[in-house]
Amino acid sequence: MDRVVARIGRAHGLRGEVTVEVRTDVPEQRFVPGAVFGTDPAGAGPLTLETAHEHGRTLLLTFAEVSGREEAEALRGTLLTVDAGSSDEDDAWYEDELIGLRVQSPTGEVLGEVRRLDTGGAQDLLVVRRDGGPDVLVPFVTALVPVVDVAGGRVVVDPPGGMFDEDPDEHEDGEDRARGDDGRA
Repeated sequence: MDRVVARIGRAHGLRGEVTVEVRTDVPEQRFVPGAVFGTDPAGAGPLTLETAHEHGRTLLLTFAEVSGREEAEALRGTLLTVDAGSSDEDDAWYEDELIGLRVQSPTGEVLGEVRRLDTGGAQDLLVVRRDGGPDVLVPFVTALVPVVDVAGGRVVVDPPGGMFDEDPDEHEDGEDRARGDDGRA
């Protein structure tokens, strides 16, 4: 199965270098000279990596098939893919492995289903679809998601109080958040 490891951004300079938005936890293993990437759209590749280096906080890549700025700019928005069955790391998962997994509390109560994984920002977020309620965003960190069992079709979420309450405006003690300290709305 093809896995997206980066999205090509704008051209950088005149010699065909491109910026990339990295979508892998192991860029130092993926972006090595000689690596061959599939592309989406397929007609843009395959692309053979010649060089990779950091420019500030941005990763810059050059490909053997790209000789100048115009060719590099034509790749903007192209996804770089690798053929991988599942993640090689014990504590890393691809988004398509997570989508559809049953979300359970530590006691086994079904809380919903993983709808998608939002990446970026401070941390990744599991988007959990609940029956009859709004989606819940769960920070994808070990403290809140201690178990990911892809083979068993589930993730265990140990949410802080109130995260999965039916009425998000209620405290654990049942008091309405909209009401002031003096009892007035």
